[in-house]
Amino acid sequence: MLREGNHTKSGPFTASRNSLKRPRHIAIIMDGNGRWAQERKFPRIAGHRAGVEKVREIIKAAIEFKIPHLTLYAFSQENWKRPRSEIRFLMELLDHFLEKEARTLIREGIRFRAIGHLEELPKGIENKLLTLMRESRDNRRLMLNVALNYGSRQEIVDAAKRLLSANINKDELDEKIFSRYLYTAGIPDPDLLIRTSGEMRLSNFLLWQCSYSEIYISKKYWPDFTREDLWEAISEFGERERRFGAVRS
Repeated sequence: MLREGNHTKSGPFTASRNSLKRPRHIAIIMDGNGRWAQERKFPRIAGHRAGVEKVREIIKAAIEFKIPHLTLYAFSQENWKRPRSEIRFLMELLDHFLEKEARTLIREGIRFRAIGHLEELPKGIENKLLTLMRESRDNRRLMLNVALNYGSRQEIVDAAKRLLSANINKDELDEKIFSRYLYTAGIPDPDLLIRTSGEMRLSNFLLWQCSYSEIYISKKYWPDFTREDLWEAISEFGERERRFGAVRS
């Protein structure tokens, strides 16, 4: 179900936080960093820097709101088409984030997982990602998945290749088995997909996994998206009836 976020309610905590039905897994397309910066006459890189600060806030909010799984779309395969200077800055931001936040993530009980073609990232970043995944693997407070050099169509192709290599009998193949070969194997599909900046598209993100996700569109650019906005999305999710193609009995 696709619905634009309603920001005219009396407040983000009007529903009971104890009784509200909430998603097990939230996925977010963090969109609008560049436009946020341009509207303020800042260089685009200022928007990306503000976007990283927002990641910290939303991770903390997800823990506060007891969301077990959070997936963030950080860098797509298509993003390599951007100017070299912007890509270089994005890689530097990612490297700095990993250097600065790795210990904090582990200390806070967060399990970190990066999905995508990590081997095509700068080698130093790939090594830091693999190290953080290994050192945080026993944490259970929040499962944080970050999509880096990620494309959903490529993920599905990669899954098909692994299936062929595994010699799965075609008569035994079903959706459950196929899902085991996706990057997100072992993670529940997103119940709620949030996209910021008002855009109405999936941008090649978790196409298989979001088949039945509730979709929430916020007009706010990612740097302006707050914990209150996250709670509003969760509250609206709690009010929706999910029928998965069935009809009300």
